[in-house]
Amino acid sequence: MSYGTESGTPLKTSRGRDWPSIRQYSVFLENRVGQLHDLVRRFEGSKVRIVALSIVDSVDCAIVRLVLSHPEQGREILDRAGYPVAESDLVAVALPRTQQPLGDICTALLQAEINIHYAYPLIVHPYGRAAIVLHVDDHETAVDVLKGKGFEILTEADLLAGP
Repeated sequence: MSYGTESGTPLKTSRGRDWPSIRQYSVFLENRVGQLHDLVRRFEGSKVRIVALSIVDSVDCAIVRLVLSHPEQGREILDRAGYPVAESDLVAVALPRTQQPLGDICTALLQAEINIHYAYPLIVHPYGRAAIVLHVDDHETAVDVLKGKGFEILTEADLLAGP
């Protein structure tokens, strides 16, 4: 087994930059007034921006799902603040310019028998186009299927792109 440049596979040290996925951080908060505000303010003064947000609420706690413009630095901020955090990979898809873009994405994944656990939109619009992130049960197959059907898959590097 060979490693490095002779292996034929270029090695990357920055996880996720070229991998067709977006990192999501699920932050667990008490369900109290001001908790989301405190979380969001942690990123003030840094280059980290929240580029997607979803909140799952219950009586005692809330799970705040975040996609960040600079995930490594964002994770450090969350860790230093002592938040309980879980990390997962999402598929990010630029919405096609069709009559029913969400229907087209769902149809492609349904034909491949891939289940969508949840989805939410990006706040930023990479390259001036709306986009959605999806948590699916088979990430690699979903990416292959969507690419094969002509959908544009976004990476973390795309989150820094302007309109």
